Amino acid sequence: MLDCGLDTTSVLNFLPLPLVHSPRLSKLPGWVSKDGAINLEKELKECAGRVFVDSQPELCLPERELLDLSTIDVILISNYHCMMALPYITEHSGFTGTVYATEPTLQIGRLLMEELVNHMERVPKAQSATCWKNKEIQRLLPGPLKDVVEVWAWKKCYTIQEVNSALSKVQLVGYSQKVELFGAVQVSPLSSGYSLGSSNWIIQSHHEKVSYMSGSSLLTTHPQPMDQSSLKNSDILILTGLTQMPTANPDGMLGEFCSNLAMTIRAGGNVLVPCYSSGVIYDLLECLYQFIDSANLGSTPFYFISPVANSSLEFSQIFAEWLCHNKQSKVYLPEPPFPHAELIQTNKLKHYPSIHGDFSSEFRQPCVVFTGHPSLRFGDVVHFMELWGRSSLNTIIFTEPDFSYLDALAPYQPLAMKCVYCPIDTRLNFHQVSKLLKEIQPLHVVCPEQYTQPPPSQSHRSDLMLELQAPPLPYRRCSVLSLPFRRRYERIHLLPELARSLVPSEVKPGVSVATVSGMLQSKDNKHTLQSVPKPPPAAPTKKRKRVVEEPPEVLAPKPLLSGVVPLDGFLATLHKHGISEVKVEETADGHILHLQAEDALIQMEADATHIVCDNNEPMRTTLRDLVLRFLQKL
Repeated sequence: MLDCGLDTTSVLNFLPLPLVHSPRLSKLPGWVSKDGAINLEKELKECAGRVFVDSQPELCLPERELLDLSTIDVILISNYHCMMALPYITEHSGFTGTVYATEPTLQIGRLLMEELVNHMERVPKAQSATCWKNKEIQRLLPGPLKDVVEVWAWKKCYTIQEVNSALSKVQLVGYSQKVELFGAVQVSPLSSGYSLGSSNWIIQSHHEKVSYMSGSSLLTTHPQPMDQSSLKNSDILILTGLTQMPTANPDGMLGEFCSNLAMTIRAGGNVLVPCYSSGVIYDLLECLYQFIDSANLGSTPFYFISPVANSSLEFSQIFAEWLCHNKQSKVYLPEPPFPHAELIQTNKLKHYPSIHGDFSSEFRQPCVVFTGHPSLRFGDVVHFMELWGRSSLNTIIFTEPDFSYLDALAPYQPLAMKCVYCPIDTRLNFHQVSKLLKEIQPLHVVCPEQYTQPPPSQSHRSDLMLELQAPPLPYRRCSVLSLPFRRRYERIHLLPELARSLVPSEVKPGVSVATVSGMLQSKDNKHTLQSVPKPPPAAPTKKRKRVVEEPPEVLAPKPLLSGVVPLDGFLATLHKHGISEVKVEETADGHILHLQAEDALIQMEADATHIVCDNNEPMRTTLRDLVLRFLQKL
């Protein structure tokens, strides 16, 4: 199984979970259908023309109907965003296999899962809404609830015990490390350049190679650069995880982020940045570090609030070998690779586990707050939305591309604060991936159907799709693809003693051939050719013994013959041996020689020679020996 991501966009259909009682949310009217036939006012609430579920937010799991997940032997994880559904699979599906991931992927994935659990468990909901999920009722609801698919598969968040149990099944691997799977194939992760420890995977046998490319970046950011050369010579390249924002340039977005932030602070307002606790936030802090002094923001406090804020900032500094060369070299100076260490030392950046405790006593405005969750449905960000949403001096800047910012803001309307959308997605865009595929030249490319056509909103933009010379093989949800390659060869190992017994014969300059007879042993998908065992010598006994069946005698193999019998040379040799009356007849495959005086026939073809000689064994033997003179014995 390649990755097990969690679709968190389902949470946009739920009301936010406020950290302190929100009179505004508690006064929202319940939803009743126009004719009054359906009354779900306890489960559904109306806000600014949209309907939301008033319950603990639920998450959309990977597809489970198509496949029995207990039959999966191995899960390969490409980055920490792509492992968020792991506890649902390892703890509830009968899965007994192994999960492979790099160390930063495991550790930062753990932080993101712990943060998610913390956000959900901090604000428990008394009731759970289930009636709205009934198919008959759901189709009568207003959009977007009406159009949501597979709502019965949505699940509440896992517990911290399930997270720990799931992550105990992860086996750590390093870049380019080869891991044998059941002797059948080798898998190895390669740097994908997208986030700390993010990987593309190579799955290969001795003669075939499948590459899985997910969430990759060619931009110069903090992770190790992408390893492109190892993806060459792939039979199949499975391509996914391209940028969600093909029209937004990350550098331009960073510039816009900084200028909007400075404008708001100078006007006396606060800036709210809903973000994940790892990833782009490191680049945002680095960008601000260079920008603060030039924009005279030296006295503005920056706050990073997350239950895992401290761990995230520290992890980024200790995973030196997973960073780009520029940051790696700082570690040996010794200097912290990321500038946020200096921001913390100089008290410009402060981090807190939540808004309770120290933060409330040290908090001063105007300020910049980085906090989660980017969906604005749970976490400390909900509190700041309620606190700052009514003032037009304040600004919220969206940098994560995973959620539509309009949908994220819907339950907070009407909203006075300014909204700026600067999605920063460093993953490959269509232009970059087309250029990359020309360089690595896979035989076949497999990708989601969406990549083979322009986005519905911009149907004229043919540059926002994958255009390859050989058309890619597209897939959609629940489709089953037959990949266009088969395993044709297996590698066999010769044991040394058998190899020593071989006698190679040179068939042409530089090419030698030897025949081999042995016994093939296959175990754990490994094949070994061994010498044929000799029968044990019979022990001499004086007693009369019953006749035992003796093991069959192993005969030395007959030599193989190769080469071509040249017609003119053969006729000359026959002449030398007193056979001169020869009639030659040409056939489709060769020649037939009639030896009239000897009453014999020689049929010469490209791959066989037949000698027909009635009741004259000495003549047949002579003719055979003359033919063998022209052939090589192996």
